[in-house]
Amino acid sequence: MRKIVLVDDHADIRRLIRITLGKAFEVFEAEDGASGLDLVRRQRPDLVVLDVMMPGDLDGIKVLDAIKADPALLHTRVIMVTARGQQQDYQLGMSLGADAYFIKPFSPLELVTRIHELLAGAECQ
Repeated sequence: MRKIVLVDDHADIRRLIRITLGKAFEVFEAEDGASGLDLVRRQRPDLVVLDVMMPGDLDGIKVLDAIKADPALLHTRVIMVTARGQQQDYQLGMSLGADAYFIKPFSPLELVTRIHELLAGAECQ
């Protein structure tokens, strides 16, 4: 079963995504960047759904950068889900290696569709 890590400080967002994903994936959750990065390193998920603005020293941008800099996580897909919708925010996330960027509020069904697309594409590589 494919693994997904959800990293968002809002439990309701994590719950919404988890419910929308259904039982198709093994889902792990973290509420801040530090515990999220630790979970990603331990679980080696296929995909991470990552908020940008979170409490603590590691925001989503730093977590994204750490994931993409780790050779062991090279093939991990990352989708940013954030309230930061400015063009420069989008460009920064994408330049650091994000595979997709969703602005809150977002369509959970569109997010799940994109997750399936990214994971299907990963199987072809």
